[in-house]
Amino acid sequence: MESTHIGFPPETMAVFVGIAVGALLLDMVTHRKDQPITLIGASLWSVFWVAISLAFAGFLYIHHGAEAASLFVTGYALEKVLSVDNLFVFMAIFAWFKVPDGLRHRVLYWGIIGAIVFRGIFVAIGTGLLAFGPWVEIVFALIVAWTAVMMLRSGDDDDEEEDYSQHIAYRFAKKLFPVWPKLYGHNFFVGRKKLEKEVLKPENQGITLAAKGAIFATPLFLCLVVMEVSDVLFAFDSVPAVIAVSREPLIVYSAMLFAILGLRTLYFVLEALKRYLVHLEKAVIVLLFFIAGKLGLNATDHLFHHGISIEPNTSLLIVLAVLAVGILASVIFPEKEESASETK
Repeated sequence: MESTHIGFPPETMAVFVGIAVGALLLDMVTHRKDQPITLIGASLWSVFWVAISLAFAGFLYIHHGAEAASLFVTGYALEKVLSVDNLFVFMAIFAWFKVPDGLRHRVLYWGIIGAIVFRGIFVAIGTGLLAFGPWVEIVFALIVAWTAVMMLRSGDDDDEEEDYSQHIAYRFAKKLFPVWPKLYGHNFFVGRKKLEKEVLKPENQGITLAAKGAIFATPLFLCLVVMEVSDVLFAFDSVPAVIAVSREPLIVYSAMLFAILGLRTLYFVLEALKRYLVHLEKAVIVLLFFIAGKLGLNATDHLFHHGISIEPNTSLLIVLAVLAVGILASVIFPEKEESASETK
């Protein structure tokens, strides 16, 4: 599709910023408590973000015509399809860190803030920075495959991790900055004075504080960093596709932003369903291997032009099919998983 330079007045920019900031503040206020989001709540929030996106499309249609609205909807739908993979990687990251359900919205919410910043940088720079994207995708594909293997080996991920001192993320991060090896409520950082009292508790015997550092990161912050890195890596695939629809920065940025916000709430629909559908996690692991293969094929096709790649629509159909099999298996064979968990 040819790029289009529409140009928007400050009033339109103000409407976009107002809608985005207002919705984010509403989201933060309504999820202040560290509690799991119910299936109904997650579904309603997903509908809310779709409605917000369509409302902005309606605003563009009224004030700037059908072309502007069409470009926004096209970019929004494309980003939505390309970003579906994020959902399953997010689930794997949370399983890897064994983050309690009640804290996951907090991590994803602040991850949104990071995504807003990084996507804005990508849009400002354009496709030039993304030229080395295929090499990044190959590395990322290997990481996703490794994550799927770890998730497969870990089995039940519902138990909370008590001590992260042996976690690979902790061992790597502590070489760079001070890190506390346990969760500290919903905090991303903890002051040294508080931790000096923590190390005196019997359950923290053997834990020592780094010699330097007034503020210590927690495992929840490490999870946020990994989440944000994965989102940036996925941007190497989705950002050039949306920029190809339109070179108008507001169209590209708003389409990506609203799609990301909607997908991150859709994550909680999937997470809530997993509590009721016992075989859905197996489907997620299968999809992680598929995502790794797709990233590898698409990246090597860009590099070596072997002609084998998986289109976004085909990918979406495969994702839906695998999820449908997981749901159907959970309905038909619910007892097997339950009996297995009882024998542990």
